[in-house]
Amino acid sequence: MNLKDWKGIAVMIEQDEGIAQSISWELLGKSRDLADKCNEDLIAIILGNKNTKEIGEEAIQRGADISVVADHELLGHYKYETYTKVTMEIINEYKPSNLIFGASPNGRDLAGRLAVRAKAGLTADVVDLDITKDGLMLGSVPGFGGSIVAVIKCETSRPQMATVRPGIFTAKEIDTKRKGKIKNFKVKLDQSEISTHLIKKVVIETEDISKAKRLVTAGRGVGNDLTQVKEIAELLDASIGVTRPLCDDGVLPRYHQVGSTGVTIKPKFSLVLGISGAMHFTSGIKDSDVIIAVNNDDKAIIFDYADYGVVGDVNEIMPKLIEKLKAKLLQEAK
Repeated sequence: MNLKDWKGIAVMIEQDEGIAQSISWELLGKSRDLADKCNEDLIAIILGNKNTKEIGEEAIQRGADISVVADHELLGHYKYETYTKVTMEIINEYKPSNLIFGASPNGRDLAGRLAVRAKAGLTADVVDLDITKDGLMLGSVPGFGGSIVAVIKCETSRPQMATVRPGIFTAKEIDTKRKGKIKNFKVKLDQSEISTHLIKKVVIETEDISKAKRLVTAGRGVGNDLTQVKEIAELLDASIGVTRPLCDDGVLPRYHQVGSTGVTIKPKFSLVLGISGAMHFTSGIKDSDVIIAVNNDDKAIIFDYADYGVVGDVNEIMPKLIEKLKAKLLQEAK
């Protein structure tokens, strides 16, 4: 393999029913910065059969130089056979040096299959991305329960591949004046090649706390009874997050877990209750606009990240906070 033949950064734009997923725009925003840093083109790859051209145009407005659009009736829903085949053909034609996916169920599945076919390195569940001037991608990945972060690079294979968790990067605003190229990719698919068929699609609604404007997060200092936490969250019109130990105990489902092994959040307001502030947690909240922390240890690491800190027993402070919040809401209602 001649590494010099591989150029540019490609982002897989994930869509569902003709609507691009927000993680794709987040990755495109970050990749635009990386492409500028190494002076390479940014390529958006869109597969589907609904609104593909419109998604390609929006990708250009959000930072892509080229949108490669593969539109076919058999690409309407994600199937590993069709998406792997067509994406691999796009990789072979455009030869992107870097290929980035959202760490969604479909993104993880597709990235793994393509890495095997391309015999390429894949850095999974990245929490940060950087790139050298000569195009070597550096992916930061948490390990050992999030207590360390390893920087991984794939020097000898192409494309360099990574999956990135939602909520880590920020999408760029749409620039309607921005120009780029939309390239239609000729798809050759036949129903006889497909062994899987979509019978029924069932969507289970879950709360995406990565998009929360306000968040109340509880740790082991609170314990497994979240009655007061839920009341505070309701009074603040906030979502609820927890640390990994509480998820391990089954207190809340995994999609409420905050940190490097869970969800990364960027709320305007984050109330942190009974959490010491280990790195694997703080990496998930550090981009909050305002952080208020409550902990009984005045030397807790969380106070290094907090804008406001309260030292005290969280289980004694929560009832007083609930009382104050109720009084404020009552006063505002008058």
